[in-house]
Order: sequence, then C-alpha cells, then structure tokens
Amino acid sequence: MTERPNLKEMRVKALKNPEVKAEYDALASAFEMKRQMIALRKAAGLTQEEMAERLGTKRSNISRLESLSASNSPSLATIENYARVLGYSLRVGFEPAAAR
Repeated sequence: MTERPNLKEMRVKALKNPEVKAEYDALASAFEMKRQMIALRKAAGLTQEEMAERLGTKRSNISRLESLSASNSPSLATIENYARVLGYSLRVGFEPAAAR
C-alpha cells in the first residue's frame, strides 16, 4: 500500500506548478502579516473577544480580520488601530518586485 503524501510534500509538489507558485508568492505578504497579527495578540494574552472590545467592534470582525481566507482586505487604518491596541506601530514599505 502506498503511503499518502503529507502536507509538506503536497506543498512542494504544488509549488512546482508556475501558476500556483505565482499565486502563492502574491499572497505571501498578506499571510505573513496576518500570522504576525495573531501572534502579537496571543503574546499580549488577548482573546479575539478582548481585542474586539478594545477596538470597539465585534469578535466576528476580529476573526475576519485575522482570517487567512478572508475575501476582502482590511484598510490600513484598521491594521494601524490593531497594532496600536497591542502597543505597536505599523511600518509599511515597498520592495522591488521579483523578476518574472
């Protein structure tokens, strides 16, 4: 019986497809930002409910903001407020696009 591939193996195989790789690369910065947001909130010992209270919103909005599969992008002001509540400031920069 053949062993099923694990997630890492499936990812490696999928990223060999140039179209999949391009989409993955395009979303990488958004995924990393959301991972950092979640990590900072958790490091502060806050639940999504507590974060929502501090921002004057609902827990469902925090859940959507932190979701890696959300279909809409949060505004810069929303991300700045999120950072401020956690004692951080937001820094945005530009980098040259990778050669395609």
